[in-house]
Amino acid sequence: MHRTIFTTPIVNTLLRAFSVSFLRLTGWTVEGSLPFGASKSVLIAAPHTSNWDLPYTLMVAFALRLNIYWMGKAQIFRPPFRGLMMWLGGIPVQRETANNLVAASASAITQADGPLQLIVPPEGTRSKARQWKTGFYHIAVSAQVPIVLAYMDYDKKISGLGAIFQPSGDIDIDMAAIKAFYAPFRGRNASQFHTD
Repeated sequence: MHRTIFTTPIVNTLLRAFSVSFLRLTGWTVEGSLPFGASKSVLIAAPHTSNWDLPYTLMVAFALRLNIYWMGKAQIFRPPFRGLMMWLGGIPVQRETANNLVAASASAITQADGPLQLIVPPEGTRSKARQWKTGFYHIAVSAQVPIVLAYMDYDKKISGLGAIFQPSGDIDIDMAAIKAFYAPFRGRNASQFHTD
């Protein structure tokens, strides 16, 4: 995988200090830690309802000492922002031709030399979405890595990592359980997040 802000020496130390201080000063609490055995994993990013989710996610990742990559629509990677977005851990996704995304993502995780946490928003958009996409599930199963339930609640100003979710093989039952975990959380634009 490409070099990111999380693997750039000195910069990552300075940004971690800034992130921890900023979150504390603005009243946010960061909870949990990366579970044992999840150095390579898929992190669910929910609720995802605002452009503000990205900077807060990056700061929480610094606070938790994660090495994250995240998927974003290809349009935000257009010049002159492509280099910056890639450095922030972004992976451009062409939504219209995302049929190889699962295989490519799983391969990137398994071939990575060190820790790598791939963040995937199940809603696939900041806009109102009732149907969750299952790409995160299939990536984790294909790469044989755990799914970690990451969350951000703007009402309570809490963010962090929950437990590992082990897929049972029955995607309908598993998705219902995952949605139940996220039901109490509120995104920045809470009306756009649905777990029903």
